[in-house]
Amino acid sequence: MQRFSTLLLASSAFAFTPADWTRLPDLPDPVGLAAPFAGLHDNRLIIAGGANFPDKKPWEGGTKVWHDTLYVLDHPAASWRSLGKLPRPVAYGISISTSEGLICIGGSDATRHHHQVFRLSLKADTLKIDDLPPLPHPCANISGALLNRTIYLCGGIEKPDATAALNTTWSLNLDALHLGWQSLDPLPGPGRILAASGTRDGHFFIVSGAALKPGPDGKPAREWLRDAYRLTPGSGWTRIADTPQISVAAPTPMPALAPHQLLLLGGDDGTQINTPPTTHPGFPKATFTYHTDTNTWTPSGTLPIALVTTSAILWQNHLIIPGGEIRPGIRSPQIWSLPIPPGQDSSTPPTKNSPP
Repeated sequence: MQRFSTLLLASSAFAFTPADWTRLPDLPDPVGLAAPFAGLHDNRLIIAGGANFPDKKPWEGGTKVWHDTLYVLDHPAASWRSLGKLPRPVAYGISISTSEGLICIGGSDATRHHHQVFRLSLKADTLKIDDLPPLPHPCANISGALLNRTIYLCGGIEKPDATAALNTTWSLNLDALHLGWQSLDPLPGPGRILAASGTRDGHFFIVSGAALKPGPDGKPAREWLRDAYRLTPGSGWTRIADTPQISVAAPTPMPALAPHQLLLLGGDDGTQINTPPTTHPGFPKATFTYHTDTNTWTPSGTLPIALVTTSAILWQNHLIIPGGEIRPGIRSPQIWSLPIPPGQDSSTPPTKNSPP
């Protein structure tokens, strides 16, 4: 797995080719899962919940099913194990890895969206679930990331049939949980779902995603976005350079793999929105790097397979993309791994006593 011939930090830019990626053991669910909670605790990879179509595809009349199983991968050469259940079947929330556990935020099931927040922690083979302060209101398809010891969230939708996305912004200080979620300045651009987000150089970033509007039938229809923004704690939002391509539901949080850089991994560009699902070619494989110091985007490589509604996780000197959707309505159990040059893995979350 230690291939570095094309993994370069030339001109401080992280780059790769499809050949640099390898596969870890597939998830035990043979259909695969969209939008599960995913992340780390105790240096183990966790995937929990998610949704799929286990019997028939949606265009064949299949019904989407939400799941509550928690899977653990102890190390890259191990096999996945089932290790307990979530409090309820849930998907399309956001998950944040911390030193205390994997924090699972919001999400949805077959009937409603949730405001609950809980933390999953592992000790040997014992799973512990602790409730944390709930969101101000239910929310799914939200974006978020951890900056030092504070979680930042933005966007999402409050109800399954909402025809407008939120532009609300919240923060939670993990060292002051008693204060709960704090409302910050709203995003100055359109409210959005399934945006990519990340943190770098003391800022929280949110890019692309989709706005919503009522369609001809009154149901929510997407408006595809390329605008991007930076939140500086204490100073508010600033618009930054638009993304090179629309990237809805790209793996998130965006990895920070080189100084002053965030990596945007594919995503749905909306160009195939009217393509029949049986002939859909899959999502774009192109990736781009945002340079925080120059406010520019550059190409950074090509994915071996484009997965959306999934996470990007830094684990044991590798970037992990744990399954997701390969085409609308079709999931994949494949877990993809990219080696990271020494010194670039920032997967260890800050502890309570870490300096800012």
